[in-house]
Amino acid sequence: MRFLALVPLGLACAWIAPGLLWQAIACLIAGGVLFLAFQHTTAFCVAWLLAAGCSLEMTMTDLVGPEAFQPTIAAIKAAQIGLALLGVLRWGGRADPWNPAWAFAIMAAIGIVHGLYPGLTVGDSLRSLVGSVAPFAFCFVRAPADWSDAMVRAVRWCPAVAVAGGLLLAGLGLRPLFVESGGLRLTGLGHPAFLASVCLAGVYAGLLQLYRTGRPAEMLLLACNLIFLVLTGARAPLFYAIAVSGATLCGVASPLVPVRWRALLLLSAAGAASLLLVLTLAGDLGSIRLFALLGTDLSNLSGREYLWAAFQAVTGDSPWVGWGIGAGNAIVPPDSPVAKLLHTWAAHNEYLRIEVEGGMLGRALLIAMFAIWVGRHSAALPMAERRIVRFIFLAFAGHAFTDNVLISTPSCLLFALTAAVFSRGAAVGESRLPEAASRA
Repeated sequence: MRFLALVPLGLACAWIAPGLLWQAIACLIAGGVLFLAFQHTTAFCVAWLLAAGCSLEMTMTDLVGPEAFQPTIAAIKAAQIGLALLGVLRWGGRADPWNPAWAFAIMAAIGIVHGLYPGLTVGDSLRSLVGSVAPFAFCFVRAPADWSDAMVRAVRWCPAVAVAGGLLLAGLGLRPLFVESGGLRLTGLGHPAFLASVCLAGVYAGLLQLYRTGRPAEMLLLACNLIFLVLTGARAPLFYAIAVSGATLCGVASPLVPVRWRALLLLSAAGAASLLLVLTLAGDLGSIRLFALLGTDLSNLSGREYLWAAFQAVTGDSPWVGWGIGAGNAIVPPDSPVAKLLHTWAAHNEYLRIEVEGGMLGRALLIAMFAIWVGRHSAALPMAERRIVRFIFLAFAGHAFTDNVLISTPSCLLFALTAAVFSRGAAVGESRLPEAASRA
C-alpha cells in the first residue's frame, strides 16, 4: 500500500515537533483516506451515497443531541463536493452550462449586491450557496460508465440499508424503527419524510434499471421500495411514485419489459390499492399514518400553511430579486411557536422559498434552467430512459410545491442519480463524435 510511505514523514514531523503528534497522526490518516478515495473513487462515492440515503443527521441528533444536526449535514455535503473534485481530477470535468447550480450562484451574487435579508450575513449566504449547489456536484464530473452504473444501482438499495440500520438500532434499544406522528410512521435511520424521499429516488432508479436491463429481480426491489414508502406515511412522495410508475408502465414500451410484465405490475398495484382502501375504510389500518389521513382529510397540509404565511409576507418587500440565498432559513425563527409546533422552519415549498431568496426573476431563471438542463441531457438518452427522466422531473416540479426537494439531504441522492443517468447519455454522445468526424 503506497500511502504507507507517508508514515515515515508523519513520524519525522512528530519527532521534530512532539507537541504536534496528534495533528501529525490526523494528517497522516486524512492523507491515507484521500489517497484511497482517489484510487477507489467509485467505491467511495457508493459508500457516500448509502450514508446520505440513511439521513444520518437525524440519527446523530437522537444519539448525540441537536448540536450534531447541522455539522452532520455539512459533512455529508462537503464529502459530496470533495468526491466530485476527486472525480474531476481523476476523470476530467465538464462545464454543464445549463446546470441549475449556476442559477443559485447568480441569485447569490445579485442578493449580495442588492442587500441581504436583515440578520443574514454574507458568510451565511455563501454557506447556503454551497449547500444549495452541493447536490449538483457530480454533474460536473466526466464520469466513466462503471461509476454511473454503480451509482444508479446503489440508489435502489438506499431505502433497504436505511431500514436495516434502523432495525439494528431499534434492536439495541437506541432508537425506534417507527415513530408516532398522526399514526405510526417508518423512520429507518432518519425521519419518515426523509426516508420517503429516499424511497422515491429508489423507485425512480428501479424504473430506470428495469427498462435498462429487463431483469425480473428489479420488479421485486421496486415493490419493496414502494412498500417502505407506504409505511413512511408520506402522501406526496407516494403519489408521485405511483404517478411516475404508472405513466412509465402505461406509456413507455420496451422490448426488455414485455407488455405482460407491465400489465402484471399495474394489476398488482391496482389490487393492492383496492385492498388497502377497503382495510382503511374498515379501520384496520388506522394506526398507520397514511391510512389514517386517507380515512379523514385529504386536504390536510400538515401545518404547511402556517409556514407559507410567513414567507408570503416577506416576498412583497423585494419581489423581483428577493433577499439573497439563505434568506429562507431566516424567515421563521427556530424558537418561534410555529417552528416549535411543526418541528421545522423550512418553507416546504421550493417555489415560495426561491421567490424569497431570488425574487420572481430568480425563480423564473431557476425554472428555465431546470427545463433546458433536463431537456438537453435527456435528449441524449435512449427513448425509454428519456421518457422516464422527463416523467421524473415533471413529478419533481409538482413535488416542489409541498416539500424541500432542493435543500434536504435526500436531494443529494436524487441529483446524484440524475448525474449518473446524464453521464451515461453524455458518454454515448461523446463516443459518437469521432465517428461523425471520420464520416465528414
